[in-house]
Amino acid sequence: MRELLKWNNADLEMLMAVGLTTLGFIIYWFLALVEGVKKKFESKYGKEKSLIAWVLYQKQMGVLFLGIVPAIAVFIVFPEHGWKYYGVTLQNFGDSLLYLLGVAVIITPLALISARKPDTIATYPQIRAKNWTPGLLVLNTLNWSMYLLAYEFLFRGILLMLLVPVIGVWPAIIINTSLYSATHIPKGAKETISAIPFGIALCLITLDTGSIFVAFVAHVLLSQLNDYCALHFNPEMKIVRRG
Repeated sequence: MRELLKWNNADLEMLMAVGLTTLGFIIYWFLALVEGVKKKFESKYGKEKSLIAWVLYQKQMGVLFLGIVPAIAVFIVFPEHGWKYYGVTLQNFGDSLLYLLGVAVIITPLALISARKPDTIATYPQIRAKNWTPGLLVLNTLNWSMYLLAYEFLFRGILLMLLVPVIGVWPAIIINTSLYSATHIPKGAKETISAIPFGIALCLITLDTGSIFVAFVAHVLLSQLNDYCALHFNPEMKIVRRG
């Protein structure tokens, strides 16, 4: 029995990969996404300002608990692994650009079609402000980019790269995509299901290039297309020069 329960390096890598992803998202959820947190922001800032403040807070908490904290943990436990091990590199840049072009060609028309649908307009942009100034546009894009860099570092970096040497490529992709899809459940069935092929594609591209660059940029592109196309088609929202 003691032999069965004995820990080895493979067990530790499994624990860190799955554990950091699961625990990070749980903490992020209860500190940033639950309705009680939204009500606190409404109480502090008022309903209008809280529409902006709460979403920006969500993104910042995501950077912390999906990116910074997991990064500190893995570098403490596995000091032999550098940033490159987790795909934070621009190696194979030419191949990455070709992949990114292919992804953009696929997701851009899909986003444009989806942007006209009522459920998309009701969800995006996540900041439900009626008047969008240039400053708010920049702030929204910057916070999305920081959040998605942390998100991709966790999913396609830590989770994927730690699991592949231990359990193999396809089992690692299955676990990765399952957890990745599950994080989209609060956004509804359509996004949860669409996250499966998108997640598999990003895993395969990341493994082929050895970099999270394509996954990160593609995710940013998708988020901004969703936000600003939905903003354009939402009759209750508009872009203004000043607040």
